[in-house]
Formats: sequence, C-alpha cells, structure tokens
Amino acid sequence: MPLLESGQPVADRFTAVADDAVLPDAPALIPLARIASVDAGRNAELGVQVTSSTAPEAIAPYLDRVTLVAIEFPKFRDGRGFTIARTLRERYGYTGEIRAVGHLLPDQYSHALRCGFTSAVVPDGADLAPWRAALQVVTLAYQPDVTGSDPLDGLRRHRRYG
Repeated sequence: MPLLESGQPVADRFTAVADDAVLPDAPALIPLARIASVDAGRNAELGVQVTSSTAPEAIAPYLDRVTLVAIEFPKFRDGRGFTIARTLRERYGYTGEIRAVGHLLPDQYSHALRCGFTSAVVPDGADLAPWRAALQVVTLAYQPDVTGSDPLDGLRRHRRYG
C-alpha cells in the first residue's frame, strides 16, 4: 500500500511484524501489546501500531522508544484517531512520525495533518490525485493546529483577497 507524506508517495522503511514473529534488525512496526517485551536497547527503529480505542495514556510510557506511532482507522466515520494524534503531540510532546492506517478518506487528509499525522497509508491502486487535491481544497481553518499556526491568519487573508 502506498504511503503518503505531504501528498507525495514515499517508501515505507518499516516492516510490519506479527505478534509471534522475530524482530528484524531493521525498522519494525509491532502491536502495542508486544512493546513491553522488546529489549529497550534495540538499535533498529521501532514503531507501534494502535487501534482507535487505545488511550493515549497507554502509549505515553513508550514514546521515548518509538519513532513511529501508527493509528488504525477502522471506519472513515471513526474520528478517535484524530484525537489520539493530537493528544500525543500536544500533551505528551511526541515529535516522531504518526501514521494513519485504515479507512481514511482523501477529504479527511488535510485534517489529519492538522491533528499531527505526518503520513497516511492509502489503498493499493488508489488514485493519488484526490489525496493531493485535498491539501488545496480547504485552506481555511477556525481551530489552531498542532503546528501552532494562527487559523485566523488564513481567514484574514481570505477576507482581504477572497
């Protein structure tokens, strides 16, 4: 499945590893339940995949050990993943990669980025044009995002030039 960062396809350096599989000496993505059993001195990058029902507090103790948090979206109308990402950024100061996995729509892509996601997995064979266009369609925001940009600045520009 293609991985998008800022609307552009990129190579995925992480390998998803099942619960009982041996961890490779390369970047690995594991379920949250397995992270406690992984050696804290591991040299290769480690990522953790969580469900939308995972409380951010359950991930917080491991944030210093992981460079990727992949958050599953079981349905496009399940917005809990947005809250998890924003909480990891704002409350816990997580600066690593946050990836959206599962049922995310192109229409939700720009909002995901505003909430703190850095990448998104899109379905195989998906047309990437709507994902890129989503970044240009709605450029005004009324709420601040995790980058600290002023949402009213966009509104002021729109009123002045729009």
